[in-house]
Amino acid sequence: MASIIYLFVALSIVYVVYRLLQVGKRDPRMPKGPPTLPIIGNFHQIPSTGMYRQFREWAKEYGTVFSLKFGPSNIVVLCDREAIHELLDKKGSIYSDRPKTYVGDLLTRGDHIAISQADGLWREKRKVIAHNFSPKMLDEKHYRVQEAEGIVLMNDLLRDPDGFFNHIRRYTASVAATLVFGQRGATFKSFWAHGVFDVMERWTETMEPGATPPVDEFTFLKFVPKRFALWKRRALRAGDTMDAVWTKARQIIDTRREQGEKRDCIADRLIDEYTEKGFPMSQHAFNNLIGELVEGGADTTAAQLLTMVLALAKNPWVQKKARAEIDPICGTSRSPRWGEDFQELPYINAVIKEGMRWRPVAVTALPHRVRQDDFYKGMLIPKDTTIFIPTWAIHHNPEFYEDDEAFNPDRFLGYPKLASEYAGSANWKGRDHYGYGAGRRVCPGMHLAERNMWRITSKLLWAFDISEPIDPVTGKTVTLDPDAYNSGITQAPLPFKVRIVPRSKEHAAALQQELKSALDFLAPFSSKE
Repeated sequence: MASIIYLFVALSIVYVVYRLLQVGKRDPRMPKGPPTLPIIGNFHQIPSTGMYRQFREWAKEYGTVFSLKFGPSNIVVLCDREAIHELLDKKGSIYSDRPKTYVGDLLTRGDHIAISQADGLWREKRKVIAHNFSPKMLDEKHYRVQEAEGIVLMNDLLRDPDGFFNHIRRYTASVAATLVFGQRGATFKSFWAHGVFDVMERWTETMEPGATPPVDEFTFLKFVPKRFALWKRRALRAGDTMDAVWTKARQIIDTRREQGEKRDCIADRLIDEYTEKGFPMSQHAFNNLIGELVEGGADTTAAQLLTMVLALAKNPWVQKKARAEIDPICGTSRSPRWGEDFQELPYINAVIKEGMRWRPVAVTALPHRVRQDDFYKGMLIPKDTTIFIPTWAIHHNPEFYEDDEAFNPDRFLGYPKLASEYAGSANWKGRDHYGYGAGRRVCPGMHLAERNMWRITSKLLWAFDISEPIDPVTGKTVTLDPDAYNSGITQAPLPFKVRIVPRSKEHAAALQQELKSALDFLAPFSSKE
């Protein structure tokens, strides 16, 4: 009897060891990928930052659809336009969830559209964003805020060109805060201008792939005390910042409304609607929703516009070519306007698309999750697999983009439409870029973003010469580093210097002449905060 017991224990130990050794092992039916180690899979090969560049290297070695193992979890990376279309676009019903994220839930308390599952609350939030930032709303109503703030930005650059970095961030934040909260940020020191960037700086460093241990794969890590887990403290601090900013914003709105002052903005309309019909979400989730509208409208667009300034400074030939198109239409008497000039200035659209390709903000995008087992070209994609769209790697595929590191808008001269039209097309070969994602999770704020970027890029090109700075001691040009970007799940240029000079006295005078009417329009949205 004792021998039988010993044998049973020995066999049990062997079985347990065998099962452990299977953890981290790739199913042979899955797409190929780098070799795995028992238990950890490929986790030892994940860089703490710069994952987006590693994705491109693996795609070269293992194919444009490859897989990784994080412990027991599966990851499939789609560096392939056809695969993105066949899976995320055509099978959106099963590819629209997000992978579970313990760190993301610590940060948001589970209340954020970016990481939520494709459930009823997610659809309600998407509906709010899609309606309020639809092309119709933007072109018939919101355009006045965008145009007025654009004129303010141009005059800020006339007055203080060295402060362009925060002037641009103020612009995108103030547009979003005015539309959402009815409160504009007159300077970057205003809560309505810097608050969203306080939130997003913490968010991006916390959520970058590789920046935290594999807590969702090895769940025992959740129980590591905060004092021994920097990653956990970082996520909680980021959540505290997010809650503080959006709770303060809501309190200001509620106080204003209690004093009998309602403003023409999204928050007031939603509060009125939900007060009458009943709130479909908690107050914390609602505060995050109106905050999310500002996050989506301010942070990524500011990063892309700063990339544009960097690219234009390094490529004066692009400015010259753009002005050959702009000047015959606008002269020196007025800056370009979206409604009147978009169709007449196709090169500006190409410049914006190249900026989105050259240095995308969401370098790996937010991952998707598949709800059930699926197959692509005979390769298994198991249920609950995390799906990455490696935006930067796709945009820097030298087989698709010749001289991929060069900033060259001529690549997009045959793409006259907006990104939303290409994202919604069945012609996956003709997709312009993946800066807004794909499938049902495609960015619902893309219409606002594109109009902001077109307005500001066209006005910058019309009004100013932008060039690399001059060293005041040596008198030589200082070469800007095109790779000086922050790490994180979203990336923006680190602070840099450029020369921004009005093209002529007439251009400057036209901007100054338009300033008073812009400020008069924006006056009802002023704030003491």
